Amino acid sequence: MKHSPACFLSAGVKLGMRSIPIATACAIYHKFFCEIDLDAYDPYLVAMSSLYLAGKVEEQRLRTRDIINVSNRYLHPDSEPLELDSRFWELRDSIVQCELLVLRVLRFQVSFQHPHKYLLHYLLSVKNWLNRYSWQRSPVSITAWALLRDSYHGGLCLRFQAQHIAVAVLHLALQAYGVEVPAEAEAEKPWWQIYTMDTEIP
Repeated sequence: MKHSPACFLSAGVKLGMRSIPIATACAIYHKFFCEIDLDAYDPYLVAMSSLYLAGKVEEQRLRTRDIINVSNRYLHPDSEPLELDSRFWELRDSIVQCELLVLRVLRFQVSFQHPHKYLLHYLLSVKNWLNRYSWQRSPVSITAWALLRDSYHGGLCLRFQAQHIAVAVLHLALQAYGVEVPAEAEAEKPWWQIYTMDTEIP
């Protein structure tokens, strides 16, 4: 169970999925198991179905055969690609049936607002505030994107607004490298409240 979100990130990259479809797959997976007992269904089958469904939602369709082969290689690194035998077709049918189950459980609400576009906007703004040397010597941007990607291992995407997650990962990335936003000490309010007025960071 605990390995399934990692399966998304690994399988999604190998399938050539963009970051938003992978994020949607993770959100579908987490939302499904918020509604259903964790022990009721095979998490890896739900993971594969979530990838398949996310590809449709985000208009980056994937072939079930590719999902099966990549997932099989993730779970069994030394194995050969599955033959097109009865086992393969049973697994393919299971993915399709599980997709329908996921849609029913989630009441067909499988579109999500992700933090990615907000983080991109915030990064560009902060980059313009900082001097070029401060920005270039600290991998704030790379770290913020990595933190955002890792946040999808858990259910943060369901618990918090997209803007708040984007601000949080950027704030953490800045803190990690000791980068201060110019004139922050003299400002009437923290820099992040320019973007999200209702955000409080201790």
